[in-house]
Amino acid sequence: MTILVTAATGHLGRLVIDRLIARGADASDIVAGVRTPAKAADLAEKGVQVRNLDYDKPASIPAALEGIDRVLLISSSEIGSRVPQHAAVVDAAAAAGVQLLAYTSCGEALTTDFMLAPEHKATEEAIHASGVPFTVLRNVWYIENYLPNAAQVKETGVLLGAAGAGRVAAATRKDYADAAAVVLLASEEDGTPTYAGQTFELSGKALTYPEIAAALGEAVGREVVYQDLPAERYRAGLEVAGLDEGTIGFLAGLADGIATGGLDIESPALAELIGHEPTTIAEGIRAALAGAE
Repeated sequence: MTILVTAATGHLGRLVIDRLIARGADASDIVAGVRTPAKAADLAEKGVQVRNLDYDKPASIPAALEGIDRVLLISSSEIGSRVPQHAAVVDAAAAAGVQLLAYTSCGEALTTDFMLAPEHKATEEAIHASGVPFTVLRNVWYIENYLPNAAQVKETGVLLGAAGAGRVAAATRKDYADAAAVVLLASEEDGTPTYAGQTFELSGKALTYPEIAAALGEAVGREVVYQDLPAERYRAGLEVAGLDEGTIGFLAGLADGIATGGLDIESPALAELIGHEPTTIAEGIRAALAGAE
C-alpha cells in the first residue's frame, strides 16, 4: 500500500510521515508530495519517495498520484486560494482511482459560521461529489498557534485577548498527525480502508482563555493571567503593535469567532483514534519551546 502525503515539508506533513513510520509503514511506501523537492532531502534520506506536487500547478498533480493507494490532502496555508488548490488534488485523486482520500478540515466545517470554515466546507463538498472514498479529519485548532503568545506572556505575565467566555478545544500537531496515520494505515480484512465514509471532529479539552493563560504560565514557568478586552480596545492594541490592517482584521475576526463558540468543539474522537488522551496545552507548549532551543 502506497500513501501520498501532500504538503509534506510543512510542520504537519513531516509529523504525519514520522507517525506513519512509527506505526509500521515502510518508508519506501510513503510518497512526500512537495512543492520544492530540494527541501525534502531529509525525507529522501529516510527512504521516502519524493515527488513534485504543487497546489498552484495542477499539471504537476496527476503524476504525483501515479500508483498511489491512499492520499492525505493537508489543507493549504494560503487562505483565499484553498478551494481551487484542493479541487485540483481531489480531481486528480478521482481520476487515479485512489482507495482513500483523507482531508484535514476544520471543526464542524459544513455547519459553522466560523471565519475559516467556508473554504473547508467547499472542499468537503467537492470531496463528497467526487465519488472518492474519503475520511474527513476536522482538526479543530492547533496548540502550536499559541507559541507566539508564550514568548509574550513569559515577559509580561498577561495574555491579552477579546475572546470573552469562548472556549478553544486545541490539540498538538503531533496528535493530529498520529490520528491521520491511524486512518491512513487502517484496513479491513478485505483491504478496504477502515474509516472510509467517516468524518471526525478532532480536538483536545475545551478551555476558556483564563484556563489557556494558566496553561501557558505552567509551560513558561510563571503565573499568567488573562485580560479580556472590548473588541475596539483589542483592535487598537493590535494597531499600536504595528500590525497591518489585513492581519488586524484577521485576528479581530478570529477573536470574535472564538467568543461566539467557533472553536468550542470538544470530542473524544482524537483520543479514541490515537489510543490516549491528547497532549495538554501546557505539555504541548513546553515541548515546542524545548524543541526550538
